[in-house]
Parts: sequence; structure tokens; C-alpha cells
Amino acid sequence: MRIGEVLAGRRKDLGLSQAELAQAMSRRGCGVSNQAVSKWENGATLPNARQFLLLCEVLEIEDIRGAFTGGGEGFLAGLDREGRRKALDYVQLLRESGRYTLRPEEPALRRSLPLYSLAVSAGTGQFLDGEDYEMVEVGAEVPDGSNFGVRVAGDSMEPAFHDGQIIWVRQQRSLMTGEIGIFLYDGSAYLKQLVALEDRMALHSLNPHYADIVISPELPLRVLGKVLQ
Repeated sequence: MRIGEVLAGRRKDLGLSQAELAQAMSRRGCGVSNQAVSKWENGATLPNARQFLLLCEVLEIEDIRGAFTGGGEGFLAGLDREGRRKALDYVQLLRESGRYTLRPEEPALRRSLPLYSLAVSAGTGQFLDGEDYEMVEVGAEVPDGSNFGVRVAGDSMEPAFHDGQIIWVRQQRSLMTGEIGIFLYDGSAYLKQLVALEDRMALHSLNPHYADIVISPELPLRVLGKVLQ
């Protein structure tokens, strides 16, 4: 749809003559003649950027893109002149209230968390209790509630977790069956899924090439946390 056709249609919808539209433009500090309006509407010339924006203001065109690309007028589509005025009045009230004003996004909070290595911790029995970790700075990419990170060693949890991948963990002392966590068992640290067998619990590897580690009642199993990512 041509710009002139949209301008002429909106002017007529509002009951304005070309002269009245020109006067409204002049009152906003942009002096134009009704002849200029006529040329815009018949396509002989085009308004400049400032004139165009003022025209949209006077003609109450809120959805500029939609109005001039044939996409309608957004939420104003289908409303008569009085309906448009009421809708725009309500929009203005929302703006003036200050409650719905767009505010710049606050920068993501950064924090430092300990990062452990399963390979280093294996066999030590000191996971979370020793000093084999490094402090790393993290942001919004790390799930809320994470207390520490673990660098995966090996491929026993493929395809979900890969060798060298960093996962983030919430420290807790128990897990539900089927949840994936970090465990300390028989002096070694593991990233596994907790599963229930017929009469025992087991640490399950997602990679089918690895057998389950069946938990012996003689050896304590310590839950270190639940994997969040």
C-alpha cells in the first residue's frame, strides 16, 4: 500500500480536511500547506522523516510498520475513532504511572564457585573436604542454587555428559531414585545416576559399556550433591 493512500485514509477516518491536517502539523512546529498534504497523498512527493513522524502522531498511527506494510494497526485494528482515542488514552495512563516503564537490564551478577576435578578427587576420599579445587567466576549461565562445579573425567556418562565438561551441582545429602548426582563411594568420587535394583541401590552409568556399581551395605555411600546442569 502506498504511503499516500494510508495518509489519506487515516485523515478521512479522523474527519480531517487536508487544510486541517496541515494546520495540526503547523501547531506542532512543522509548517506545511494543504497543497503539500495533497501532494503527499497523491504520491507526487514524500514527507521527510520529521514530517512523516508528525503525520503519524496527528493521524494517531501507533503501529507505523503495520499501517504502512498492510499489516493492519496492531491492537488498534478494528476500532473506530473513539475506540482508538480511548485505547491510546489508556496507553498514556500506563506510561505516566511509571509502573510499566521499560528499564535497562541489570548486569548479571557474577559470583565465584569452587570447581573440582573428578579425576583428581578419585581415590582421595577428600572430595569437598580437601583443597583440590580452583575458584572460577560464573554468571547467569550457571543454574541458581549451584554450590560447586565438577569437571567430568571419562565417558561413563555419555551421551549426556562428556569428558572434560564442567557440570554444576547443588550440595545436598540425599537424592531421589533416578536423579543424577555426585557420590563418594569406597574412596572414589563418581558422577552417576542413583538407581534401585531388586534388593540394592546402585550407581548407574548412562554409557551402556559400563556396568552398574552395586552399593554394598558394608561401605557407606555419601551423596555430595545433585547435578543441575
